[in-house]
Amino acid sequence: MKYISTKPEITKEMLSGMQGVIPSTLSTASKDGIPNVTFISQMFYVDSRHVALSFQFMNKTWRNLQENPVATAIITSPDTFSMWKVKLRYLEIQTEGPIFEQMEMQLMAITSMMKIKIDFVIKAALICKVESVEVIYEGE
Repeated sequence: MKYISTKPEITKEMLSGMQGVIPSTLSTASKDGIPNVTFISQMFYVDSRHVALSFQFMNKTWRNLQENPVATAIITSPDTFSMWKVKLRYLEIQTEGPIFEQMEMQLMAITSMMKIKIDFVIKAALICKVESVEVIYEGE
């Protein structure tokens, strides 16, 4: 059963799916409607109505968000395999400050836990408003 939230917000149940254990999928489109789908290592909780996306390798995604500020993310909980479709609206870019610094530390923790040798440098935090949340799979 699909469920669209009447209150578009990030819930406590969704937080484990935003930690990078299972990368989130992010879909954007250019102003001409050409789609782009990528995996993101981190979708950072700002507050119940806002998230930050880690801008590392997403050059096409970044261009799309500047042309067309809407995106859709799929979050999967590693605990229950519950899945959510989150519609987002890009608001601003941050290259410094508390959100950026917390994301940078969290990304370093993710890469060290996974013993990744590649230097995952975060270029920016892309702040987005949560427009809607839909349960895709309720999990086990």
